[in-house]
Amino acid sequence: MQLQSMYQDIILDHYRNPHGRGLRDPYEAEVHHVNPTCGDEVTLRVHLEGDTIADVSYEGMGCSISQASVSAMYDLVIGKDVTTALGTGEQFMRLMQSKGDTAVAEELEDDLEDAVAFAGVSKYPARVKCALMSWMALKDASARALSTSEEKS
Repeated sequence: MQLQSMYQDIILDHYRNPHGRGLRDPYEAEVHHVNPTCGDEVTLRVHLEGDTIADVSYEGMGCSISQASVSAMYDLVIGKDVTTALGTGEQFMRLMQSKGDTAVAEELEDDLEDAVAFAGVSKYPARVKCALMSWMALKDASARALSTSEEKS
């Protein structure tokens, strides 16, 4: 039970003290994603330097899960190349599909850092979409940013 409490504290900390929040320039792509199930929203910008994610900036509104997830994602992807960042997103997806399997959370703990705190969310299918929204926005924005970069070359 202590682990669950610690995870809740991490999520609440990211919600109350979001990392990377605020839309910034420059950026190559901006996307707006909405979770129609609950009304969560995020506008996310990606700035690339080559194929490295130099910045992710965002504004959003919604539940603590959706807003904390984008903050934890920010910490994991800045400075990473797009392929690595999207691979981390796939690991997060695996965590969200684990249905609370603690073995999966333990396996992914080092790679997902604070984002492993969302393991408990995977037990609640309606909340999984909240946690995944920002990762889907990152995937969308990264593809658009890479496409824009290729067009300029």
